[in-house]
Amino acid sequence: MRHQRIIFVVVSLFCATAVYAQTFGSKERMPRPNEYGTVEINNYSERAGIASVVFAHWLHRAKYTCRLCHVDLGFAMEAGQTGIREEDNRNGLYCGACHNGTEAFAVEDRKHGAKQEKSCQRCHSLGVDVQAKYDFYKFVKGFPRARFGNRVDWLLAEEEGYIKLVDYLEGVSIRRRALKAPLDVEIDAKVDEMPDIIFSHKKHAVWSGCELCHPQIFGITKASTVFEMQEIFDGKYCGVCHGKVAFMTLDCQLCHTKDVY
Repeated sequence: MRHQRIIFVVVSLFCATAVYAQTFGSKERMPRPNEYGTVEINNYSERAGIASVVFAHWLHRAKYTCRLCHVDLGFAMEAGQTGIREEDNRNGLYCGACHNGTEAFAVEDRKHGAKQEKSCQRCHSLGVDVQAKYDFYKFVKGFPRARFGNRVDWLLAEEEGYIKLVDYLEGVSIRRRALKAPLDVEIDAKVDEMPDIIFSHKKHAVWSGCELCHPQIFGITKASTVFEMQEIFDGKYCGVCHGKVAFMTLDCQLCHTKDVY
């Protein structure tokens, strides 16, 4: 009987250890700085027998505003929802608005004498050993640092002149006077001891303009949109950008700043 009791205790400890091992440390790995924001585009590539496109947000956001791509060029804010076709690009839509051999490399761009080589693998690079033109760590060396995501403070990098954002594309964008940015907005945190949010329209307008957020993501008045933090974590409202490309929602102190600084 004692022998059976010992076996029961050992088995119980083993099962408890197994359960503990499965649950402990279940938080997902933080993406490496060069990975954060990277998107795989595979609407048609795999079916066509070619590698999926690997889109590096960090490189494009270092050169262009979010507004230019997601408003003027019409890219959806969710990966895979734009439905980009090669025909679209060749007709100057979406990626093809820039990747035309003038603004950025084209499909056939590398000249060797009279011969041109296709540049397909510069984009269709999933699982392919491609030598990138820009190395992330060399590119951002010396940039202002941040805690999470790309580990780059992109707002400060733009303010201090480390990057200069293009917000106009000839033949696509329309010249217009910039609207005056509304004053900062105070948002009630609704959580005990959590500082209220100070939302800066000015800072967001540099990258997103007005059209990227209003009216599809947020209503045009403060009272017209009511949301909770969990919805942001679930990728809605602020979470459409933050936690995917813009700084991560883990860094609470970047938004909840009233009476902190």
